[in-house]
Formats: sequence, structure tokens, C-alpha cells
Amino acid sequence: MLNSSRAEAAKPSGDRPNIVYIMADDLGYGDLGCYGQKLIQTPHIDRLAKRGMRFTDFYAGSTVCAPSRCVLMTGLDTGHCFIRGNGKDNLRPEDVTVAEVLKRADYATGQVGKWGLGHEGSTGLPTRQGFDFFFGYLDQGHAHLFYPTFLVKNEKRVKLRNIVPDEGQWGQGVASKKIDYSPALMMKETLGFIDDHKGERFFLYLSYTLPHANNEAMRKTGDGTAVPDHGIYKNKKWTKQNKGQAAMVSYLDQMVGQVVKRLETHGLDKNTVIFFTSDNGPHSEGGNNVDFFNANGPVSGIKRALYDGGIRVPMIVQWPGRVKAGSTTPLMAGAVDFMATAAEIAGVKLNTPTDGISFLPTLLGRDAQQKKHEYLYWEFYEQGSKQALRAGKWKAVRRPMHTGPIELYNISKDIGEKNNVAKQHPEVISGFERIFTNAHTPNQRWRPSGKPRNRDREQSEGR
Repeated sequence: MLNSSRAEAAKPSGDRPNIVYIMADDLGYGDLGCYGQKLIQTPHIDRLAKRGMRFTDFYAGSTVCAPSRCVLMTGLDTGHCFIRGNGKDNLRPEDVTVAEVLKRADYATGQVGKWGLGHEGSTGLPTRQGFDFFFGYLDQGHAHLFYPTFLVKNEKRVKLRNIVPDEGQWGQGVASKKIDYSPALMMKETLGFIDDHKGERFFLYLSYTLPHANNEAMRKTGDGTAVPDHGIYKNKKWTKQNKGQAAMVSYLDQMVGQVVKRLETHGLDKNTVIFFTSDNGPHSEGGNNVDFFNANGPVSGIKRALYDGGIRVPMIVQWPGRVKAGSTTPLMAGAVDFMATAAEIAGVKLNTPTDGISFLPTLLGRDAQQKKHEYLYWEFYEQGSKQALRAGKWKAVRRPMHTGPIELYNISKDIGEKNNVAKQHPEVISGFERIFTNAHTPNQRWRPSGKPRNRDREQSEGR
């Protein structure tokens, strides 16, 4: 469903705002107070919702890290983008990112957090994909480690004081000496970027790694959470893992609060549009109990699923004076739309194909002007291949790709995707058969597989 608008940069307007895009890692649809969370405190993110717009039907680019970030950065869904699964792949020179688009409008561009789309020395480095500044993790496996021996600043390693015995090539492992906590370092670099660019227009992509688990620590110590302390949850009669999970989400919330406060300190908050979301649904890794926190709220499934629990995520947008405070929208939109939206905000007409549609009209309360998707599409490759699409009230899931039976859910009545109504709607299935075929384009790196599904993995998807 590629859009074919290919104009050059538009004449910029005089009131273009700064753009800050904050993306959590493995934060579920129900993990925030403003989305119904009862046990974990998220006052700063909830304040964004009170001062801005909350989306109820917003979707991540994929159900795991790397492809989700690829969709966000390139505006192409997983039927068209280059990176469609987790691996050690790198964006190519011909891939166009949001940062490159915004640089045409003279935005300073920076990223702090997890990249996941290019490794050291490759064409996929953020500094070779439109970002003026980068600090954080390049490799998603390295990002499991919250006390690493190094992080990357621009294109060079920054040595830290932590010690990680038996550290692998990609910097994975379990720290035996913990001094430098990566989210704290990210916070320092984030505030420094805002300070350094307060006098110019900027795009800041904050892909923080909380509340992702340290999978290696879970296997070694039985606890995959990673926070300096359990904070306000230390006296709760919960498991250690649940205390850690809650503390990670609240630490993330405090980071968001510091970003907003620094913008306010410089008088930038009224001319800055802040997006807050997650890269996919909640995880069951690190000992995290998804059910204990009701982390996916009313939707079904978790990370790695293409049911809504794996891909429907929070989205909050604050833009004082432009986005109505305390508003909610049911618009079906997703990370694939960010490039088109950011380009319109910046006054740039895209000269690259995109699967996205700008949702700026919705943000500005101009619903009559809002173009809408015929469908949103996903495909995913892990333990066999699978596809999904959302079209209005319908949600369809197919596994394996192209050959498996299509499951159909009316999520306007069945948000938890419990009742498969495919047999009752053969005409809908017939139309979706064509979409599933046409939405996929061949990719030599990621090919459909008809291998039998892993039953343990299927259970982890919440089915």
C-alpha cells in the first residue's frame, strides 16, 4: 500500500516545532496509568496524556525490536522494509530514514538509546543514516545489558567502569561489577542534547531500553530486571522480579519527566511536539509476570505475537496549544505513519515511497481532513513465519505465511481476539487472502517458512 508522493522539500513554515519521539522497550498497552494500570505509578507519562492526546488503536511496526525500529525509521511496513526480523542486519545506503527527511528542513537530529539497525563500521550506523548525534547501544543484544562495559557515542566506543566476565563479541553477558547504569547515562546525554540545541530546531529520538529484561541475567541468576533499587516498590509483598519490573517502568517515567522539565526550563515546551510510545507489546522475560500487572490490558498476546497484545501499544502526543488537552482518538494508526506525520509537521514533502499516512490532521482536531488506512500490515519471521492485518473492525492473523488458515476477529466486539469468526465471513477472508499476497514483497534476507510452530512459543504469545 505504498504512497507514491515524491516531491522535493516543501517551503518551510515559520512555526515548525521541535520533535521529540520517546519509545519505550517492551512496554505493554496496559502498563501505564492512563491506559488502566493500577499497580505501577507513571505520573509523568500520565501527565502527557492529560495535556495531550491518547490513541486507543495505535500499532507498533512489529512485535520485536529490530523490525519495529526499521518500520518507524523508514515509514515502510514489514511487507516492504529491509529488516523484518531480529538479527545482525544493517540499513543500506538506499534506505531513507526520518532523520534524513527532517534534515532537509534544517532540523538538528539526535538519538539516544537503542538503535538496532546497524553495527560498528556498517552503512547502518545512525550517524550514516541522518543523525548528527548518537549515544547508546547499536546492537539489540548488547542492549540487554544495563551495566555494559561500553556504549557508543557517534561512531566510537565509550568505556564504562562496569565489569562483565566472559563478555561476547556483541557486548552481552552479566555484569559482576555494576557502577554505570546505562539509563542514567542516556538521561545525561539527552539533557545535554537539549541544552546544546535549545537555540535551534531539533528532532530528538529517545529509544530508551526500559523496561526490557536482561535475558542473560535471568538465565544465570533467576532475575532479569535491572534497576539500581526497587524504589517505591521495595516493601511490596511481590516477587523480586515484579518489584524490579515495576521499578523499571517507573524509572522510565521519571526519565520522561526530566525531558519535559528540561524543555520547560528552556521555554521550549510550547514549541515542541512530544510523542510517547513503545516498540512492541509486553514481555514475559526476566521473570516478569504479565498477568500480575495486566500489562497488555484488554488485548490478547504479548511480545512476538501478531495478536494485538504483541503490537497494539500506547501512543500519547503532547503539543501545547495545538493538540487538545485530555483528548482521545480511536484513529487506526501506527509507527509506520511517523515519517509522514513528522514530514508534514516540518513542512517537508516526502520524496520517498512510504506505507504511512500523516495523522497530523487528527492531532490538530481536523478529523474531516484525516486520510485513513485501508489496512495496516505486519509479517514476522521467528519459529516460522506469520502475517497479520488490521482493516477497520477486522483483525486477521495467518500462520504460516501465505499457506496457513486465516484467523478472523471482529475487534470492535472482541478486543481480546478470543472468537475466530473466519467461517462465518468467507467474503472477508477472500479479500484478505489477496491483501496478504499483495502486501508482501520478496526480501532475500527474510523468506517465509512453513516450518511447524513451536508450541512453547505459541503459549508465550498468549494463545
